[in-house]
Amino acid sequence: MNSTSASENRTASGWRDAIGAFTQDLKFAARSLFRATGLTITVVLTLALGIGANAAIFTLVRGVLLRPLVNRDEDRLLYIWQSARGIATEDIAFSVPEVQDMEAGVKSITSFGDFSTIGFTMVGLGEPREVSAGVVSGSYFKVMGLRPVLGRLLDPHDDGPNAAGAAVLTFRFWNTVLKSDPSVIGKTIRLGSFGARTATIVGVLEPCVPYPADTELIANIVTSPHHLSATMVTGRVHRMTQLFGRLAPGATLESVRAELKAVHANMLRDHPEAYSKKAHFDIDVKLLRDQITSGGITVLLVLLVAALLIFVIACSNVANLLLARSVQREGELSIRAALGASTFALRRTLLAESLLLCGAGAIVGVLSARPLVAILGRYAARFSVRALDLTVDSSMLWVGALLALFAAVVLAFVPRLPAANGSRGFGVASSGLRVTGHTGGRLRIFAMTQIAASFILLAGASALLNTLLVLQSTQTGFDTRHVLALNVPVMSYGKTQDQVTAFYKEAIRRIRELPGVDNVAVGTMVPWREAGNFGPGFNFSADGHVSAPGEEDPRGRFRVVSPAFFASLGVPLIAGRDFNEQDRHGGESVVIVSQSLAQRMFPGQDAVDRHVMWTDPVMKFIDISTAPRRIVGVAANIDDESITPTSPLTIYQPFEQDPFFGGRLFVHSHVDPHPLISPVTQIIRNLSVDQPVEHAATLEDVRAEVLTPDRLNTLVFGGFACVALAIAVVGVAGVLAFSVSSRTREFGIRLAVGSQRRQLLGSVIGEGALMAATGIAAGAIGGYALARLVASYLNDLQMPGLTPVIGAVFVLLAAAIVASALPASRVARIDVMQALRSD
Repeated sequence: MNSTSASENRTASGWRDAIGAFTQDLKFAARSLFRATGLTITVVLTLALGIGANAAIFTLVRGVLLRPLVNRDEDRLLYIWQSARGIATEDIAFSVPEVQDMEAGVKSITSFGDFSTIGFTMVGLGEPREVSAGVVSGSYFKVMGLRPVLGRLLDPHDDGPNAAGAAVLTFRFWNTVLKSDPSVIGKTIRLGSFGARTATIVGVLEPCVPYPADTELIANIVTSPHHLSATMVTGRVHRMTQLFGRLAPGATLESVRAELKAVHANMLRDHPEAYSKKAHFDIDVKLLRDQITSGGITVLLVLLVAALLIFVIACSNVANLLLARSVQREGELSIRAALGASTFALRRTLLAESLLLCGAGAIVGVLSARPLVAILGRYAARFSVRALDLTVDSSMLWVGALLALFAAVVLAFVPRLPAANGSRGFGVASSGLRVTGHTGGRLRIFAMTQIAASFILLAGASALLNTLLVLQSTQTGFDTRHVLALNVPVMSYGKTQDQVTAFYKEAIRRIRELPGVDNVAVGTMVPWREAGNFGPGFNFSADGHVSAPGEEDPRGRFRVVSPAFFASLGVPLIAGRDFNEQDRHGGESVVIVSQSLAQRMFPGQDAVDRHVMWTDPVMKFIDISTAPRRIVGVAANIDDESITPTSPLTIYQPFEQDPFFGGRLFVHSHVDPHPLISPVTQIIRNLSVDQPVEHAATLEDVRAEVLTPDRLNTLVFGGFACVALAIAVVGVAGVLAFSVSSRTREFGIRLAVGSQRRQLLGSVIGEGALMAATGIAAGAIGGYALARLVASYLNDLQMPGLTPVIGAVFVLLAAAIVASALPASRVARIDVMQALRSD
């Protein structure tokens, strides 16, 4: 008993002695660093960059990829989707008959929830506006595991054609637009889309990930007359619905997938007319959490790699500084070793210094990371909706602390220590700088590590910049600077189709009279901003066209436009005529086609007065006739879905002959279009006080908006690359400056025996260039290996082209030469006699 107690006392005493000794080391380190103010500030700021960037990006990654959803039992919440890779479509919605087949045949899912994304015009909550909405069945919210923060959510009582219209506001819309007004519950609003209905606001949804779409409200099916139509209920190819499910107890994702594929195979067998063989329809399922994060995983992991490279560069730079400091302290360390200090005691002293430096760097880094998280959150929101609700928590502190501890331990073991007998140490009486080959080699290795990591970041940033410049310089075929686009959505409440078209015709007439206006027209969609709204296009045929056996008809884009549409957007007509007042309901069905369609369907022939016809079964669901239509004109190719133009097959129909969709107004002006926004809006509101007029912008503004993700990519990764380059340049300059200082006597001797100063200057610059070249080579090899590794997990990752790589090489070599110039200039100013007297 006594021996045990004595052992415990000795252990406790040993711990107290160790803590006391380390405390003394910390005090000594603090005094030492206080005397080296410049070094301390440089190291702290450098580490703050590395630690802060990683803490911020880890917070972003955790918030988007790792943070749990608010949905109850999220590990049982599934997302189900179809794909048709044969027509380049990865996520196809379901039709009502397909959903019914799933509900009847899949037993591993206890309940299904369906969601149809739809655009509504909304009147009754402040200004008339166009809103993105969801139309759902009564089971949706229960399946999703969501709750209200105000009122109630939709339930099975809200199903059926005789139910009263009901809508739930999303939290973001209620909080930001309606300022969290609790009195909205019970208010009646008017919703319009393929017809109009009224609905009562019954609740506000809790904050949650807005998936599958970022919507303002979610309503029951009765609010959309189109969803109640016979064509919607019975049409197997009329696909508008995203599907969710709840995993049954005891079931696994694999068992659900097997059941889904079996049911889907039966659907393909029983209804071959609804599933093109060329499209290669398939079905799959995953956890909803995985589906939500899939859009942002690539960019976030690349960001994380970039931040880690910054951390490596920062630590390498600090390692160089501490290694140089250890050489300057050779006398002190040698004396302590000679007086009996053990290697452990000396290393403990260095660890104390490293801990103080890294701890200070972590504090500054975490403080700077908080605003960086907000900036990165807005950036990542372009790729993942989860970033919209990003919050900072204690995880940032833990990441900062762990990185600081890791860096402190690594940096403490960078310097080489003298032995107690001095046999392999530094000279005790040395008064000058003597850098051994071992120490000089370490300095160069750390500098080359910085250059290698910088090269990877620079090559990536250069590739993004090159992509952005190409996109910005691409000729779109539109007169982007002089065309003003406005959303003036169709308001069909209480109106016939003729009254709807009469409203737009009168608006066009009045706006055309404004000073500076050349042409006015309406169309289906704003170029680029609304890309993908009509899916992969619709099947069509033409005079004399016969599809080969097993091959489906070509797909074309469907657009409805008014007369002067092409003139308003600056698109020339190559042949034939534009639409006119005679192209109306009851007249001959006519179309204008794109040049690419004319060349494909009528090669070597005049397409004017030939005929095209829609053959896609979906057309009957939106009341579009499949009868032949005479071609009256051929327009130049334009791509309104991609900034990088292709040559799409497009069919334009006159807006007075068929149902008009979208309601997008285009105003062409020979002066700056922006001042026209106010008078145009006033004209439309004078015609209809309830008419929404939104998102006014020139096509140049729209293109800039669409390019925002590419611009943000370039800015973010360019920022990382610039920080890395700055640190690396300082590192190279520091190594060479230290090398010059330690070789002063050598340079003096060489000058004394006849060497030219320009030769010495060239040797120093050559040393810097050699370090840069070696680092670039290492970076190229390491970057290629890293890219191949990441690409094995991320299919959409692309290697940078030759131009960005050459650009990165040039920038780094130039920066290394510039960094070498200052130390080299010191060689040119060496006084030979003073150098020979130096020790």
